Amino acid sequence: MTVSTAKVLADLLMRRGKRHDYGAHPSQRADLHLPSGSGPFEVIVCVHGGSWTERYGKIIMRALAQDLVRRGYAVWNIEYRRVGGDGGWPMTFDDVGAAIDHLAELGDPRLDLDRVTGLGFSAGGQLALWAVTRPAQRVRFRRVVAQAAPSRLTEGYADSIDALMGGSPDEVPDRYALGDPVRLLPLGIPALLVHGPDDTTVSVEHSRAYATAARAAGDDIVLVEPESSPHRVHIDPRHPAWQVVVDWLTQTSGSSTATS
Repeated sequence: MTVSTAKVLADLLMRRGKRHDYGAHPSQRADLHLPSGSGPFEVIVCVHGGSWTERYGKIIMRALAQDLVRRGYAVWNIEYRRVGGDGGWPMTFDDVGAAIDHLAELGDPRLDLDRVTGLGFSAGGQLALWAVTRPAQRVRFRRVVAQAAPSRLTEGYADSIDALMGGSPDEVPDRYALGDPVRLLPLGIPALLVHGPDDTTVSVEHSRAYATAARAAGDDIVLVEPESSPHRVHIDPRHPAWQVVVDWLTQTSGSSTATS
């Protein structure tokens, strides 16, 4: 990474949106980033990753949020309780759902809640894919993007998943039945998966298997595997893997919200 690139990313990360609390816990909060103007703006819900652990927070999505705002989208960048900070099953899942539904309580006329997209990176991609399928949603997604997501919790079982779910698939099968995205298909909305074939943190086989299962279930799903895309490049708005997301958002919006 060059010095100039690092400075651009640092500047983007420091641009905070307006904070909103959706609960009493310090992690039950979200930042609303808005473009200039009166809207109504299409809304992107950002769900950060980081192995579902307290070590990582919503700040890692700020650069993407600012790029989306520049393109004319409103962004709801959510935080949630994570493992090591009162999270895990079911708190992490409950918080993601509550944060999304809190959009309906803002009453902001600049937000077009008929055009809401979920976008999650890594563990956040798993949570975004899960959130699309939950019942009794107050705010419904019209499409979803998962970047390098562990979308098969049962077959892709690992220590980090054990910590999230509170046990293995054999020990707590009911939890996996409710929280494993691939077991909750079909989505019923268009989806984009972006996953580098050289990702050594979350294997691309997660997205390949998920895409195959989603298509078999009748979903409209696109899987793109950008070359030279190790795990963390997906949160760099200057990387070609992000351009894949931007292009798909524009193509599936019905009308372009992008500006140069």
